Amino acid sequence: MFQAKARAEVLKEVVNVVSTLVDEAKFIVNAEGLSLRAVDPAHIAMVELTLGKDAFEEFKADETEIGIDIDKLSQFLRLAKSDDMIDLKHDEDKRRLNIVVGDITRRMSLIDTTGMSDPKVPNLSLPATVTVKGDDLTQGIRASETVSDHIALVANPEGFEMSCEGDMDQVHFRKSKKDLIALDAPSSVRSLFPLEYFANMLKAVSSGNTVTLQLGNDYPVKMEFKIAGGKGEVRYLLAPRIESGD
Repeated sequence: MFQAKARAEVLKEVVNVVSTLVDEAKFIVNAEGLSLRAVDPAHIAMVELTLGKDAFEEFKADETEIGIDIDKLSQFLRLAKSDDMIDLKHDEDKRRLNIVVGDITRRMSLIDTTGMSDPKVPNLSLPATVTVKGDDLTQGIRASETVSDHIALVANPEGFEMSCEGDMDQVHFRKSKKDLIALDAPSSVRSLFPLEYFANMLKAVSSGNTVTLQLGNDYPVKMEFKIAGGKGEVRYLLAPRIESGD
């Protein structure tokens, strides 16, 4: 059993986070809220999301798994304004999710979760942590998108940098320590990442939100931020592109 009521804005945030990597997702629902863990088809990135029951106006659930077509849900949520209330009810036969917004009811067939994997989170100890405004990162990405399809993230005791080098052009975005929200980088670290993936992850960050990045040398980047007014948490992991030595 799963029955809930939530503001459309909260559900749209969840959809934005998940749709950056996958079209279908398995949500684990219990009395405390819902969560998911998914890896993109190319196994380059992972998303972990938890949304506490406090993020909902009403929430009742037994432990269950719900497989959702994210694209279908996204299309339906476009009918709702941010402050609209949306009712969710999981049919007892476990094959449909009833979604009501205003006068419209959508009975959405669910996906069989039997074959959906439960990816394991790698145990990473990353030496550098940077907390920065999401809007600043987005500005750096916009400046880089026409230059190259990879971006380097660098952290050192003095600050944080994103740099992009193409055949002809270069872009450098730098924030000194005093302009960052927080910085813990005992030494200099640098990793290179696919720009499209990193940019898509940042699109899920609401304007005005802060982002914490954990980095190492040629290690995955861990990106963390809050959703639903702090009542939900998101963590992305993105694998690095290892640069050749020549």
